[in-house]
Amino acid sequence: QAFLCVTSTLSVAVFRDHLVLEDLVEEMKKQSPGLDFGPLQPDGRIAVQGSFPALRKLREFLLLKAKSLSEEDKREGKSHQRLRRKMQEHRGATEMRNSTGDTHRETQVVVLDTDIYHYMKSFHPKILQAADVVISGVTDGDITTVCIDSAGSTGAAQGLRAKRMIEVFSVELQRILRKERICFKEPSRAEKQKYKQLCGRLKPRHPEVLLLPYDTHIDVVGTSACVFGFTEDLKR
Repeated sequence: QAFLCVTSTLSVAVFRDHLVLEDLVEEMKKQSPGLDFGPLQPDGRIAVQGSFPALRKLREFLLLKAKSLSEEDKREGKSHQRLRRKMQEHRGATEMRNSTGDTHRETQVVVLDTDIYHYMKSFHPKILQAADVVISGVTDGDITTVCIDSAGSTGAAQGLRAKRMIEVFSVELQRILRKERICFKEPSRAEKQKYKQLCGRLKPRHPEVLLLPYDTHIDVVGTSACVFGFTEDLKR
């Protein structure tokens, strides 16, 4: 499986107090004509499928719209909205520690495929590290939103530099990585334990693959040659 098509379930319910959701979906379709949209569910969720770059652009479009609405709420003197709460939780402690000393903070956002984010974090952690910035990720299914928080002019420059590095490196990983899904024959505890033990014995022979275990399967992520070698050993 190549990283050419992504299916993601988006929740637009947070826009309900500001926009007619059906109108928002129509705007999303015009914004991203290359994506396939499922029906809008009563709870505000909608399935979207297409290329990862197109889905990333749609996510960035929604994040900008969310930011714009949040700023409108602040100007009107409303209480802090739930719209960006999930993204803010992971960096709340950092903001509290620095709120008295920093007069200006900036957040850069990069949307990545979750498997690519995990591979980058496991094998190239320095890409997700930079001086004068705090880099962290919020995972929502197939998509991980990477937030790059910085303060002051020096930090802002470092944040932009870190964002560009992550974007460039993620494109390269998207080009070379492949994923193979190994489904359990029986979703039992014994079956999971068997595969876990097998993978544990094989992993030292294939150090360049990333294993992502789930309840019903294991995803193997790496280059074509590495993934093929691991899965063939596992079959044997």
